[in-house]
This record gives sequence, structure tokens and C-alpha cells, in this order.
Amino acid sequence: MLINAHSWFSFKYGVLSPEQVLVQVQADGHVHVALTDINCSAGHSEFFRQAKYHGVKPVAGIDFRQGMRQLYVGLARNNEGLHQLNSLLTDELLDGDPLPEQAPELLDVFILYPFGAAHIPERLRTNEFIGVRPGDLNRLRFARHTHPREKYVALTSSSFRHKADHNTHRLLRAMHNNTLHTLLTTQDLAPMEERFLTAEEVVRAYAEAPELLLRTQALLEQCEVDLAFDQSKNRKTWSGNAEEDRRLLYELAEQGLHYRYTHPSAVERERMERELRTIEMKDFVSYFLINWDLVRFAKSKGFFHVGRGSGANSLLAYCLGITDVDPIELDLYFERFINPARDKPPDFDIDFSWKDRDHITRRLFEKYGEGRRVSLLATYSTFQPRAIIQELGKVFGLPPYEIAALSEGDGSRPRWIGKGDRLDLGGRTNAPAVKDPVVEAIGRYTPRLLNMPSHLSIHVGGVLISEKPITHYTALHMPPKGFPTTQFSMVEAEDVGLYKFDILSQRGLGHIRDAVELVAQRTGERIDIHDVKRFTKDPVIKQMLRTGDTIGCFYVESPAMRMLMRKMQVDDYKGLVAASSIIRPGVSNSGMMREFLLRYHDPERRKLAPKKLYELMPDTFGVMVYQEDVIKVGYEYAGLTLAEADSLRRSMSGKFRNRKEFSEVKESFFKGALERGNPLPEVEELWTQIESFGEFSFAKGHSASYAVESYQSLYLKAHHPMEFLVGVANNFGGFYHTEFYLHEAKRIGATIEAPCVNTSEGYCTLHDKRIFLGLRNIKSLEEGAAQLIQNERQRSGPFMDLQDLLRRVPLHMEQARVLARVGALRFTGRSKPQLLWDLAMLHHGRSDVARNEELFMTKVADPKLPELNHYPLADAYDELDLLGFPLCDPFSLVDRPEGHEPPANGFSSAQPEVILARQMGSYLRKRVEMLGYMIHVKATDTHTGQRMSFGSFIDTAGDFWDSTQFPDVAARFPFRGRGVYRLVGHVEEEFGHCSLRTQFMEKLPWRADPRYGEK
Repeated sequence: MLINAHSWFSFKYGVLSPEQVLVQVQADGHVHVALTDINCSAGHSEFFRQAKYHGVKPVAGIDFRQGMRQLYVGLARNNEGLHQLNSLLTDELLDGDPLPEQAPELLDVFILYPFGAAHIPERLRTNEFIGVRPGDLNRLRFARHTHPREKYVALTSSSFRHKADHNTHRLLRAMHNNTLHTLLTTQDLAPMEERFLTAEEVVRAYAEAPELLLRTQALLEQCEVDLAFDQSKNRKTWSGNAEEDRRLLYELAEQGLHYRYTHPSAVERERMERELRTIEMKDFVSYFLINWDLVRFAKSKGFFHVGRGSGANSLLAYCLGITDVDPIELDLYFERFINPARDKPPDFDIDFSWKDRDHITRRLFEKYGEGRRVSLLATYSTFQPRAIIQELGKVFGLPPYEIAALSEGDGSRPRWIGKGDRLDLGGRTNAPAVKDPVVEAIGRYTPRLLNMPSHLSIHVGGVLISEKPITHYTALHMPPKGFPTTQFSMVEAEDVGLYKFDILSQRGLGHIRDAVELVAQRTGERIDIHDVKRFTKDPVIKQMLRTGDTIGCFYVESPAMRMLMRKMQVDDYKGLVAASSIIRPGVSNSGMMREFLLRYHDPERRKLAPKKLYELMPDTFGVMVYQEDVIKVGYEYAGLTLAEADSLRRSMSGKFRNRKEFSEVKESFFKGALERGNPLPEVEELWTQIESFGEFSFAKGHSASYAVESYQSLYLKAHHPMEFLVGVANNFGGFYHTEFYLHEAKRIGATIEAPCVNTSEGYCTLHDKRIFLGLRNIKSLEEGAAQLIQNERQRSGPFMDLQDLLRRVPLHMEQARVLARVGALRFTGRSKPQLLWDLAMLHHGRSDVARNEELFMTKVADPKLPELNHYPLADAYDELDLLGFPLCDPFSLVDRPEGHEPPANGFSSAQPEVILARQMGSYLRKRVEMLGYMIHVKATDTHTGQRMSFGSFIDTAGDFWDSTQFPDVAARFPFRGRGVYRLVGHVEEEFGHCSLRTQFMEKLPWRADPRYGEK
């Protein structure tokens, strides 16, 4: 028996996962083990779930500490005791109250104070004891006993298996304390005596006081916590009355059916009745009503939303307004969302604008959160290779340049890994690679730390709404976001029966809302942005889809997506839904995206598809594209039950793939598929496809929901392009940098103006066809300064001159210089050099912190100045520095001397013809030269593990084009950051889309800043 075991959920202290703890204690011969992580209850769920596989009786507890000082260990006698432990810890973590030195009265908890602690109460309660470690036995023998002997029990603290574990602990403690590991004191570390002892070693350790073990055994045998893994713990009703909930849901369903269809058909009614029966049978009524109420609240506040995920497969969700996808029109598979065999509640993903999401979250806490029944869901930030190397480098005392050298490479595999213990500084010094004991140690401990939780973070959008206080299952903490958050992740939450509501945010909804409001302000037109069926028939939008003219439009603007749409010639809703899923990494990485395109364009190719798969998925020519396809294949092809088929889909997730259930489902799949007479090679190929795309695929309803939002963006760009692009730029969340949305605006006739203190607001504004950048687009301008300028201008009108601005707005002088450099003071009529001179004269001899009114009460003399040169090229450099991009044509910055020729580099030195993107179709398979301003690079691995890349550029005419760099070229001519590139290669075409297969590439230098002399 062990009563004080720690896992890696004692963050930066413990080193073993809960399952590793169980493996160890089983091997050591223990039956009763208490997992008591330090100020954390995150490990209980996994510990209890896995214990049955190891023959261990688990006990739940918490090790309460102030820093490294142990106050007491609490053991839950029952479920109420676990609630009491979590509540005590939550009081500290939520409210900031320090843990009491002496435990409060917790009737369902055993409290163990460490022997010899000064804070042990003089009189112990019935459930309170003193824990004696093996090293305390001599002191116990000679101590003056102030408590009855029956109050003493054995306290066996266990954290490490061996010396290597303790060394790992030492490194973690150094990270925690942000110090060198050699500077740690004994007070910073757990003693090596916290080693896991075998059952026999425990008996020998307490041979002089065996009664301590007997009492400890008696305590552990009284601890019975049942986490009831198979029972839902979510809120059971919406209104407080189950029958009232049922009546309301049926009433809302009928109203929604008539709203969506006017005169519902028999098919629509039958589908609704079937869904309602299943939802009622599975007791999911409250789940639907909570989501309906949430969306209703959002609409009342004017917030936009998108209901997506598999919830879009539900007709009821469509009729309640949770989603805007008609599942009958798209033949969506309701059983992907809910089926009679499904035990877990459905999972709606609801997106709100990034500006509105916190209002929605706060509403959930206000409506359902009494008694700590609502919380955000945590996730674990885990140690990954680059971060491990950086952290270990610091605690070992390596200088920054050596840490940087070790960290080079991609994030998952820094380049020195696998090169033994030799440090190669990559040419940073003249010294050859040498054997280095520190590098050797980093290489040895990196695998030990890999994937170990480092600290708690916040799930992207998960919210729990529980019937009981959530502290029945986990303690809560308060991250900077300001909402109570669990100490466990969604995996543990689902294990104990708590299923999240996904309240997500995205920038796309923000730009749609802003654009709609801007159109209304400028034209008075009230756009019904939800009239998506009309948008799908719009000929302008159809043309935009076919040509990939979709920059700025939600989910269809990336280079890969625009290329796919051109290859498919997509121009309808169903085609866009398919494209939204085909583009996902799973389908493309499995090689099935190309196969889909071949079958899409060539009916003869479709005959090569396995007959059974083609019959199951005729719309996608027998290619698995959607998550539902995994269920269909599992159910129809391999003969799995619906529950097994849904488990197959779920098991594809990385969160569950390593579990025992995954192996069982895989075995069932092969067994069922082969018993049905399917050939083994076909089954193996199909399983490979399922494995490769399951984690990175969309439910069809999810793709359909995204397509709805895409059409909303497309409509705005088609008919209100300038308002739309201003909305996109102001939400900072598109695929590209703000610069390229402004470039797109210029293509349609807009003029881009630098910020101006007399015209600009916080974000971009549209004045006829002039787009003024916002003050918040200036990287070096403090947000407070931007707001002060806007407030003062609104209160007292435009600024008359520089002194008027500085008199009315308390700007630090450096902030005023930023405004001058970016051109925001051009309203004064003075040039930038003159303004900078004025500021220097005003500031001369004065304190920057003095009140501006005092600084600028008198007008300074206007001395006779020599002519101050103003260089437009200097403006571009200031814009690059302060905005992140130039407002001029980037090609005008290129320094390309006359007669510049590329090196031969192994291919023909004949001068290639220089072409534009629009000419590529006329130069198929010909060698050409192209200039491009780089907008995006995607690096990827080939099937052999070599790195290659895809580049996207804008040419001198402003048109977009793409390039491909295969591994040999990617290695010889790497991308070197943003700028203008010169590429030479051959034009290739696939399914109507042209790209450049690069043979040579170089980044062209920019002209020197004239203020600092010529090169």
C-alpha cells in the first residue's frame, strides 16, 4: 500500500503518468494506492479508469502544499469526500485565499499531517491523523507524544522509480524555479527517499512499528470513490422540469419545421419525428434546449454564429436555428450525430465572432453557473522537442547561441537529434563539432520529458455545464482569461461523463458582421446575410468559385483551396462542401485527393473503384471524404455495429488512438471485413486510408456549415468588395497578412492611405474609394495613445497643427516621432524631415515626462533651415518598420542592376522568357522566368520524409501564381523570408491549374535606405 503517490500531474515535480504509476505499483505488489498529486486532481480520472487493468484498488487524494512545504494529505473516503477535497483546493485557486495551515472540517476526508510539522492541531478530529515516514521512525520513538498513539499512521511518499527519475525531477524543479540545476537546494527538491518501495520493502521499513501499517491499511480500505464512468453528469434539464423541457422541444420543433419549409413534406415530418424519438430516448433534450437558448440569446444581441460539426446533420438543429444547413437537401447522415447505440451526448460546435465569444461564455456562467456548475475546460501544455531543448539548455547554463543551434530544425525534430552527443553549432564558430557532456545529457533527458504535461492551459472553446457542482469531479482554477477552469482535459471530462459545449470563436464571422454593418452605414442597404440559398445561385459567385477569385473569403482563400476549386471547377453548394473536406490533410495525405480528382474528371477512372465502396459513396466516386464515410464503411463494409463504427471514427482521434479500445476496434474491422469476403489487400488499403485521414477529416455537416459561411463572404465580396475587404482587414484573422487584403482592395480600385491622426479611427475606414489605415495598424503606437487621439478629436474637433496635437494629447515624444515617421501628421502640410526637426526642437532640453501643456505653451522659433531632403524610398522603409509592409509597389524596392544573369546551376544557361501569371497557360512545359512578391510558403514532407515546399506569389501585374519546389531544389534554394523572388523553371498544368516547377530561385535585394548612404 502507498498513501502519497505522485504522478506527472504534480506539475514540474512528478515524472510518471498515472498509468506508469499503476504499472510500477502492480509490479511492486501493492493493492491499495492513493494518488495524491500536489495541489491538483487532474490525474484521478485516468488513474481510476486504468486501475482495473492492473489489479489495484485506487484511492483519490490531494497533497496540499504551500510551495514545497507539505501541509497535509487528504484522502477521499467517498464521492462526497472527493467533492470536499476539490472544493478546498478550488477555494484557494479561484479566490486566491491561501490554504489554511490546518485543514477545515471535512467529514468525508481523512487528513494526514506530516510528522513533526509545527502546524499540527493540538486536538485532532476523528478523521485526522499524523503521517510518519520511514525516516521519521527514530524521532517517533523518542518524541514526546502529545497525541494518542492510534493517531499515527504510515505516510509512504512515492514519486520516483530510480535515480534517473529523480534527476528528471531535479531538472523540472530547476525549470519551475527558473534557475540552474546546480543552484537548487535540498529545500527545492524531493528527497530520493520518495522512491517507490515494493510491498516487502514497506513492511521492512516499518518493522519497528507495524501497527502504523495496520492503521494505514484500515484507512485505505474505507476509501470508496466511484467515478461512474458510464453515466452522464451533464445538466439534466433546461427549465428544471423534464416534462416541461420535452413539451417545449416538441413545440419549438413544429414551429421551426414551418419556418424552414413553410409546408413541410412527409419526408421532412418523418425525419423530424425520428430525430425527436431518438433524442428523447437518449435523454438529450436538455442539451438541445441549452444550445437553442444560447443561440437565441446571441441573436437578441445581434451576434452572428455558425453551428457546425456533426450537429449540422440534425434536422432539429436546423429548425431550432442552431445550424443553417439543411440536412435533407445534402442527405446528411443523422446517425453520425446521434444513433440509438451512442451513449455519449452529441457535440455541437458553435462559432461566434472573436469579439462576441466572451459575452456568450459569460451568459452561460450567469444562467447555469450557480454553485460552480459551469467551467471552462482545460488542456495540458506538454513538453515538445524544441521547448525541451530550450528549457534544458537554460537549466544547464548553455549560452543562448548554443541553445539556438541545438533548437534549429523543425519544431518536432531539431536537427541535432540522432547525431549522438556532438554539438554542431552550424558554422557559428570555427570550432569543429565536439563531444559535449551537456549535449549528451540533453539528448538523454529529452525523451524522458517528451509529451509530459508542463502546465495547464485552456481548451479552445470547451465549456462544461454539470448537474452537480463540477468540484465533485475536479478542482477548478482561475487562468488569466477570468473564468473558472477545470484541472483536467476533455479526455478525462468525457471519461467521468462530462461532455463539453463547444463555444468557439473565429475572425470570419467578425468580418462578415463588420462588412454588413459598413454596407448599411454607407448605402442604407440591409443585407439578409442568412439568405444563403439565394447566394448559391448567384452567377457572379459561381464565376468567383470557378476561377478561385476568393481572397478574403472564409475557408476558401488559401492557395491550396483556390487551386483545388480551379481544378474541380466548383460552382455549386454541394461541390464546395466536397472541396471543403477534400482539402483536409487526411484526404490529401492519403493520396485520395488526387484519386478523387481523377475520378471527378474521368468517368472511366471511376470503374476502378471497389464496387462496394462506390455503392456506399457514389457522390464522391467511392473515395472516403467525410467522417461519416468511416461509419458507413465500418457498418456496411466490415459489418460493425453502429456503436462499433462510431467508436472506429472516434478512435481515429489522436486523443484516443493509443487506448486499448482502438486495438479492439481495429481487430473487429479486419475480422468483419474479411468474413464478408473482401480481399485482404483491399481491406489493408482501406484501413490505411482510414488511419491517415480519420483525425484530419470533417463531418459532412461540418463542411456544409463552413460552406454556408463561405457563401456569406463570397456574396459580400461579389457585391460590396471594398466594404468586405475593410471588414477582413479589421478582423486580423484571414489566411494572409493584412497587406494582401489591401492589395486585393487596390486591384478593384481602392487607394490605400497611411494612417492620419485627423482622419483615421482605431481600425481601417473607408472614405469613398480611399481606405485609411487605422491608428492600431501602427505597430509601435501604444493602444492607449491611439485611443487618446481618437477621444480628443471626437471631443474637440480636428487638430490644427503639430503643437495643437501635442498640447491636447499627452503623447510621449517617441510616440509623436512614430506618428511623424508613418505619415500620420501629414495634415500639417510639413514634410516628414521637417516634422522630425520640429519635434526635436520642441523636445530639446525638456523632460519627456513633463506635462505637454507646459512643454508647448509657447510657439518655438522657426529657424532658417537648409532644404531637408525627403525620399519616397525612405517612406517605404518607415512603413515596413511601423506597419509591417510598404504602401508602394513592392517591386519598386528591388535593386536589380542591369544585365543581371542567373548562374547556370546545372541547367541550360539560355535566357528564359520572362512571363506574367496570366501568360502561364501559353507556356506549358516551357522554361520561363517569373518575378513574385512572396505571400505564403507551405513546407511539407514527401512520402520518403524529404522536405519540399509550395510558394504563392503576386506578380508585377498584381495577379497570384504558385510554385512547387521539390526536395532537391528546396534544399539548394530555400526561401529566405518575405520579399521579391526571381524564379526559373518549367510551367506545369494539372486539371487546368498552372504552376511553376522551380529549378532555380533567389531572393532579390532591396535598394538601400537613402538616409543611411548607398551600398
